[in-house]
Amino acid sequence: MSCKSFLHCFLLLTLLVGVAPLPAQSSDDPSTDPGTDPAKIESKADPSKPSKRLFGVVPNYRTTDGTAPFMPLTAKQKLSIASHDSFDWPTYVTAGALTMMTRSHDPVYGTGIASFGNQYVRWSSTQIVGNMLTEGFLPVVLHQDPRYFRMGSGTFSHRLFGALGQIVVAKNDSGNKTFNASEWLGNAMATGISNAYTPNMNSWSQRSQTWMWTIGSDTFSNVLKEFGPDLRQHLHFHKSS
Repeated sequence: MSCKSFLHCFLLLTLLVGVAPLPAQSSDDPSTDPGTDPAKIESKADPSKPSKRLFGVVPNYRTTDGTAPFMPLTAKQKLSIASHDSFDWPTYVTAGALTMMTRSHDPVYGTGIASFGNQYVRWSSTQIVGNMLTEGFLPVVLHQDPRYFRMGSGTFSHRLFGALGQIVVAKNDSGNKTFNASEWLGNAMATGISNAYTPNMNSWSQRSQTWMWTIGSDTFSNVLKEFGPDLRQHLHFHKSS
């Protein structure tokens, strides 16, 4: 099978997964009910608890309370989390930001709206493929947990290093800590797949740069997931006072 045929099959599979509904969950916390509109969750849920959409915008489907007893996910739940993160509209905003940040470093695409759109579509594809691999397919195969386990309390430095550390260290399905192979291998595979639709990305430096940008994006996302609810609670307090 050629690279192009493999890419087409993979994207078709991710689209099929993307339309699958999240499995029902039983919880008193409305923020864990995937059938609820995330934007409404943001306004109704306890501001101190992780919502499925930070500030009503940023996808937050894979954040869970790190202080709660560990409960493993099923394969279906992992794929549902990945599909919601991959096909939610802010993913395309992130792709636009990555396009603007990397554009000046990549002369392949030239200038103009058409070339910007060309690169934007490629970044969107890389983001979607990367999310599906790191949060869905590889966690299923490697028996790892794709969720971000939010501390929610402690010193700023402790929580910051904890958020950064989860890029390197993950939990397996038994709740034990392990190297986050899903994150690093998944984004490496997404970068490799992007060779099929990215012209002239044939040097290790170009591939490494794309790989680091995707991991950097996930690292920033972890920090936002950790401290976003605190900021939201702070804003909520000032609004109500």
